[in-house]
Amino acid sequence: MTGETTERREWTVTGMDCAACTTKVVRAVERLPGVSEVRVALMTERLSLNLMPDITQPEAIEGTVRKLGFGIAPMGQAAPRKKVFVLPGAAPTPAAADGEHEHPDPASGDDPAAPAARDRSWHQTAKGRLVSLTGALLAIAWLIELMTTGEAGYWSFVAACLIGVAPLAKRAIETLRMGQPFTIEGLMTIAAGGALLIGAAEEAALVVFLFAVGEVLEGVAVGKARQGIRALADLVPKTALLEIGKGTRTIPAASLQIGHVVRVRPGDRIPADGEILEGTSGIDESPVTGESIPRNRGVGEPVFAGSINTEAALRISVTKEPSDNTIARIIRLVEEAEEARAPTERFIDRFSGIYMPAIIALSALVISVPPLVFDQDWTTWIYRGLALLLIGCPCALVISVPASIASALSAGARRGLLMKGGAVIEAAAKVTHVAFDKTGTLTRGVPVVIDLLPAAGVEQEELLAVAAGVEGGSSHPLAQAILRRAEAAAVPVPEVRAARALPGRGVEAIVDGEPAWVASPSYAAEAGGLAGTDLPQATALENEGKTVVAVFRTGRPLGLIALRDEPRDDADAAIRQLSAMGIGATMLTGDNPRTAAAIAGGLGFDFRAGMMPEDKLAAIRDLNRAGSVMMIGDGINDAPALKEARIGIAMGSGTDVALETADGAILRDRVSDVPALIRLARATMANIRQNVALALGLKAVFLVTTIFGITGLWIAILADTGATVLVTLNALRLLRYNPTGPQVR
Repeated sequence: MTGETTERREWTVTGMDCAACTTKVVRAVERLPGVSEVRVALMTERLSLNLMPDITQPEAIEGTVRKLGFGIAPMGQAAPRKKVFVLPGAAPTPAAADGEHEHPDPASGDDPAAPAARDRSWHQTAKGRLVSLTGALLAIAWLIELMTTGEAGYWSFVAACLIGVAPLAKRAIETLRMGQPFTIEGLMTIAAGGALLIGAAEEAALVVFLFAVGEVLEGVAVGKARQGIRALADLVPKTALLEIGKGTRTIPAASLQIGHVVRVRPGDRIPADGEILEGTSGIDESPVTGESIPRNRGVGEPVFAGSINTEAALRISVTKEPSDNTIARIIRLVEEAEEARAPTERFIDRFSGIYMPAIIALSALVISVPPLVFDQDWTTWIYRGLALLLIGCPCALVISVPASIASALSAGARRGLLMKGGAVIEAAAKVTHVAFDKTGTLTRGVPVVIDLLPAAGVEQEELLAVAAGVEGGSSHPLAQAILRRAEAAAVPVPEVRAARALPGRGVEAIVDGEPAWVASPSYAAEAGGLAGTDLPQATALENEGKTVVAVFRTGRPLGLIALRDEPRDDADAAIRQLSAMGIGATMLTGDNPRTAAAIAGGLGFDFRAGMMPEDKLAAIRDLNRAGSVMMIGDGINDAPALKEARIGIAMGSGTDVALETADGAILRDRVSDVPALIRLARATMANIRQNVALALGLKAVFLVTTIFGITGLWIAILADTGATVLVTLNALRLLRYNPTGPQVR
């Protein structure tokens, strides 16, 4: 078997309401031959794995998942119809919510993977129907008991229990065949059967009903968490006005292609990532980046799918496929981030693997030791042991971390704060120091040319023309500033070839057949590119907070260009917030020390200047020895430092670099979003600690009260499902948490 025959496959899996469900799917599927790297995301309902089709067919994967009681369909497709085993009069398996088990024909429009099927009211789902059925059977049994003899009432409770527990028993048997003996369905089946054997039929029926209610509540709670993630996809309009000749035609936005031209009316959402061809308007980017103030965009400027055109009609050229627009990439990032599990989550998974068998062993001891050793009543201790079994299910504990992580990822994505998974969130909460790049991070990244100082015998036009020629192929902010100045002065750019960057020094190229450089004054001095008074003059300009570059040819200085890039408006507030949170800050820049001092001094924090990429890398290693460092940069020049830091965060409004490099991204280009991201991470970890304490605390209390006979079976099942619901609802609070607010923690 070779990796060349392996394919990455994805499915939508419905009916999963807790982390235990994902564990069942993973363990069952990874047992199949030719299957590896199985990942299941609870909140996005996605199963992905590496598959060798020559060994195991995709149909085998789908069959395995269906046997567990979940629905499955290939991503974007409907699954074939499958019948369900249901006892006469019983509802489908509880996990078959939203039609998971009985997959409809695609033509019916009832695809279980479709939003319409997912978002049905609880009473329209199979779990809701099971609640209604078991509740009705329980009520009928009570009526029979009241109106007839006790024996008739007893048998009516037995019937209610058996009908309600039958689907659970089927699932328990299927998971047992797949090597998973410790499941809540198995424990429920044992507890209900044991209760019937000791004559507690009424309580057994009540427990089955309460379990069904708990399943519905879990589904509702998890559904709320999923809605936060699904809402991202709804930001992109479903249709677009495509230009056809001199007119327009309404087409599905998903069918747009690169190069199409669309018209966007005032008040409409932009249907695709693109570039404005005609018109100027305020663009509300808050749906994408969380930026509340509309930005004025004109011809040639980029716009994002999902943004709102607020003022005037625009003609926009589509620059990215619908599957690759900013919103789609954010959704993919959130989906992939859910699979990047936090260390705490991995620990809890290992702990629950020990915890559940231990509870079962304790239950066996509770059932057997008192009657055998102390001659106690068997019925009493069997009852208590069965209750202990139900309390022992670790559902609440296992979901305590992923529910919080998913809510935090969704809350952050809505505000332009992206983190690639639980591990990043956990690391961000422990950050003690933040290292900032300067240009484009602490500063606006849009420097302007302030001074043109040609050498003796050189005209300003020649100085600017050569500089623009050398910088013509560069996307660096300083290069763009020089090119803008040349364009504004209508200076013709000469012929250029063989341009290449000199990392940390500048750029060289062949301009009009001769070598030319735009470089730092220190490098120019070494290369003979400065006139006699240029170096002191450059120093004086740098003391004013300007960035100075020297332009020269071989042995011939052409002059100096001074530029200035102002700090972002919120940079000072961000540094103060970090200080209030007990987090240090340092600026790492390749700029000269005097310019760096002017920027950092105004903001009141440390700096290291004149740094090459390898110097930034060494600086991050040095800072990491003293604590946990977060590096904020542009994701390209700072790539080594971003990777070396405990966490690397890229700045950028939806660019590929911002979304795909480093460990996270800040989409709004706000420095104040750095402390906001850390606040979100800290709030998430606090929420996780609350969830773990709640789950374990309730278990501990009811374990003790059950052993001493204070609480019974129905309280035990409430303790289990109730804890799961409480933990999930607590995690959902993070969806409303706004880390970008005025608070400073």
